[in-house]
Amino acid sequence: MANEERTTTLRVEGMHCAACAQAVEQALRSVPGVSAAAVNPVTWIARVEVSTGVPEGRLASAVRQAGYGVAEDEDAGARGVLAARRRAAFAWLLAIPIVVWMVPEMLLGIVWPSALGYHAGMVVLALPVVFWAGGPTILAGVRALVRRTPTMDTLIALGALASLLTGFVAVAAEMGAAPAVHDYAGVAAMILAIHLTGRWIEARAKGRASQAIRRLLSLGAKTASILRDGLEVDVPIEDVAIGDVMIVRPGTKVPTDGVVTSGESHVDESIATGESLPVRRVAGEKVIGSTLNVEGLLRVEATAVGKDTFLAQMVRLVEEAQGSKVPIQALADRVTRVFVPVILVLALATFVLWLAAPAVFAGITAWASGFLPWVHGDLSLFSRALFAAVAVLVIACPCALGLATPTALSVGSGKGAENGILFRSGEAIQTLREVDTIVFDKTGTITEGRPNVTDAVPVGVDEFDLLRLAGSVEEGSEHPLGRAVVAACRERGVKLDAVEQFVAFPGKGVRGRVDGRDVFAGSLVWVRGEVGVEDSTVASSVEKLEADGKSAVVVADASGWLGVLGIADRPKAGAAAAIEELRALGLDVVLLTGDNERVARVVGQAVGIERVVAGVLPDGKVRVVEALQREGHVVAMVGDGINDAPALRAANVGIALGTGTDVAIETGDVTLVSGEPAAVARAVRLSRATFRKIRQNLFWAFFYNVVAIPLAVAGLLHPLVAEAAMALSSINVVTNAGRLRRIRLGPSPSETRGAIAPVPGSRV
Repeated sequence: MANEERTTTLRVEGMHCAACAQAVEQALRSVPGVSAAAVNPVTWIARVEVSTGVPEGRLASAVRQAGYGVAEDEDAGARGVLAARRRAAFAWLLAIPIVVWMVPEMLLGIVWPSALGYHAGMVVLALPVVFWAGGPTILAGVRALVRRTPTMDTLIALGALASLLTGFVAVAAEMGAAPAVHDYAGVAAMILAIHLTGRWIEARAKGRASQAIRRLLSLGAKTASILRDGLEVDVPIEDVAIGDVMIVRPGTKVPTDGVVTSGESHVDESIATGESLPVRRVAGEKVIGSTLNVEGLLRVEATAVGKDTFLAQMVRLVEEAQGSKVPIQALADRVTRVFVPVILVLALATFVLWLAAPAVFAGITAWASGFLPWVHGDLSLFSRALFAAVAVLVIACPCALGLATPTALSVGSGKGAENGILFRSGEAIQTLREVDTIVFDKTGTITEGRPNVTDAVPVGVDEFDLLRLAGSVEEGSEHPLGRAVVAACRERGVKLDAVEQFVAFPGKGVRGRVDGRDVFAGSLVWVRGEVGVEDSTVASSVEKLEADGKSAVVVADASGWLGVLGIADRPKAGAAAAIEELRALGLDVVLLTGDNERVARVVGQAVGIERVVAGVLPDGKVRVVEALQREGHVVAMVGDGINDAPALRAANVGIALGTGTDVAIETGDVTLVSGEPAAVARAVRLSRATFRKIRQNLFWAFFYNVVAIPLAVAGLLHPLVAEAAMALSSINVVTNAGRLRRIRLGPSPSETRGAIAPVPGSRV
C-alpha cells in the first residue's frame, strides 16, 4: 500500500533571492518521498508534499546541506530584519569614512596622506565590512558557487572580493612587488554597505507584505470563561473542548467557533467578513471564534477548537495561497534559473573583451569621461576591464524577478483575508482576473436560502397531517426547502415522527418511511414519476403557487397525493447592486437553478439577471458550465451547497460562499466569508489589481536588467551606482506590491443592502 502524503512547512533562514528559493526547492525535491516543494522567498516558508514515512528531520537536513538554516519558531523573519539592520549599520560606520576619503581621490586626484597610506587604509577599513558585516553574504555566495548553484550572493561576493583584492595589489605595487592597479577596496566596502542596506529595507518590506498571517494569528482569543460543574472558570484557550459552554460578555472576544445557546447580541465579524457593521446573533445561530461581542451576554457552545476553527482555516488558506505560484511566474522562474550562471559568464566575457579588444570601448570611454566622473581614460587597461566586470556582477538582479510575483501574492492574499476573500492558490487569483462569465447558483447564493412555508394545500388529509408527514421526511434533508418545512412544523407545534429508510435525491426530493408508509416530498415531476398518479388539482395548485413567485413542494405517499406546500425565498439584500457591479466590470452574469422556469425568471428579474437556465440537476449544472467553456468563455461558478460542488469543480474558478456547507468551501478556489453576492465583485477587483501589480513588477524587473547590464558592460556604470540600482530595483518591486494594501475593493455588504420584496426559493 502506497504511503499517504502530508503537507508540512519549514521556515527557511538565509534566503535572499529567487535563486536561493530555487536552490532550497531543488534540495527538498531531491529527498526520496517528496513529491512537490514550493518555497516563498517573501514569507521564508517552504511547503512540502511528502510521504508520511519521511521524518521531518530529513527535510531540515536537506535544507541545511543546501547552505540554509531551518528556524524552530515563527520569529525567524523578525530576527532576520534585526540582524540585517545591525549589519547594515556596522557597514556604514566604516563605509562613510571610506567615502569621505575616496571623494577627493576620485574627483580631484588627491591621495592623502600618501599613496601607500591611502591604499592600506582602504584595505583596513574594508576588511571588517566585507568579512563581518558582509560575512554571511560572502560565505553563502562562495558555498553556492562550490555547489554549482550560484545565487545573487555569488555575484555580490565575487564583485566584492575582486574589488577588495585590488587594494592588496595596490599596496604591493607601492612596495614594488606588483604592477600598478586602481584601488577598488573602498568600493568593495561600499558595495556591501549598499547591498546590506537594501537587504534590510527589503526584509522590512517583505515582512509587511507577509504580515497578514501574523495579524490573523494575533486575533485569536487567549483565554475563555467556561462553565464547569455549574461554576464559571477562566481557562487558556487550548483547554477549551468541543461541547464546553462559554460565557461571552460585552466587549470580549468569542473564544472559539460555536453556537449561541442563550442570549442576544451584536457581534463584530469584520476580521472574517470585512463587514464593518456588527451583525445580530441570537440563540441557535453560529458565531465565529475571535470575533468581538459588542453588546449583550451570550452563552456559546463550542463546536470547533484548535486547527478546526474558522480562524485556523483562514490562516491555512492564506498560507497556501502565499506559498503557491501563478502560471505567469513560470517565465520568471525559467529566467531566474539561468540568470546567475549567464551573468557570471557575461562578467568574465566583459573582462576578457576589454583586455582583448580595448579599441571597441575606447570611443565610449572618451565620450563618457567628459560627464561621468568615474570614467577615466588614463586608468590602466586591467583596471578598466575589472571595473566593468565588477559592475556587471553587481548590477545584475535576479532578486527583482524572483520577488515580483510572491510579494504581490502575499499582499493580495492578505488583503483578501482582511476583506473576507480567501484564495486557495495563486492560480485562482490569475484565473479569476481572466473570467468573463459569472454563473450564480440561486438558493443560498442569490437568495437568502432561508425560505418560509407560506401556503399549505392539503389533499385528502388535514393541514396538520400534511405538515407532520412532510416535516418528518424532510428532517433528514440538507436542502433549504426541506429545512423550511421542518422549521414551519416547529413554529406551529407540529410534532415530527421518526423516519426510516430515508433517501435524498439531489435536485429532486426526498423519500422516507413514516407511520409505516412511504412518503415522498419534492418537485411535481419527480413525485409524480415516483407515485405514478395524475391529479389536475395538484398540478393547478403548483401552477398557481409558481405564478405567485413561490416554490412548490409536492407531498405524496404510495396511495396518492397528500398536498402541496408553497415556499417563498427572497433575494439577498444587495444582490441586485452586486449584479450591477459585475456588469460594470464587463462580466456576463448567468443564473443557474434546478427550479422551474417561471420561478427562476421571477428571481432573475428581481436582481437584474437576464440569462436564466432553470430546471437543471447537479450534473446538468456541470454540463451548463462546460457548454459555456466550449463557447470560449472563462467561467466562475458561485455556489454554497452540496449540489453546487460538481459545478464549482468544473468551472475555471469555483467561488464558494462561506455561509454554505464545508463541502462547497473545500471545493471552491475562492471562499467568500460574508456569503454576500457583493463580495464576488470585490474578489474580481482584487484579483485584477494583484495581477496588475505582478505584471508591473515583472516588467520593471526585466526592463531594469535589459537597460542596466549593457551599460555596465560598456564601463559606464560605477559599481557603487550599479549596486545601489540593484538594491533599489528589489525594493521597488516589494514596495510596489505593498501598494495593494491601499486599494479600495468596492462597497462593503452593508453599503449595498436594501429592502427587496420576497420572491421564490427553489429546490437546487
